[in-house]
Amino acid sequence: MKIKIIPDKCIACGLCHIHAPEAFDYHDNGIVKFYDTQDQEKTFPDAPSLRTAVKSCPTGALKIDKDI
Repeated sequence: MKIKIIPDKCIACGLCHIHAPEAFDYHDNGIVKFYDTQDQEKTFPDAPSLRTAVKSCPTGALKIDKDI
């Protein structure tokens, strides 16, 4: 599954990192980023923790690309 980050929507609440710390980290200003890259899209194996992280985002800053 491909996940996209929309930084302008992130409010630095931390829920994504709580649910999937293996995938999400933060810039110095608290805005979400992927743990190991500065890219704003990344493909992961399907995992419940990632789906929960995306669904938990209160602002929609994380999206699953359903075209993949």
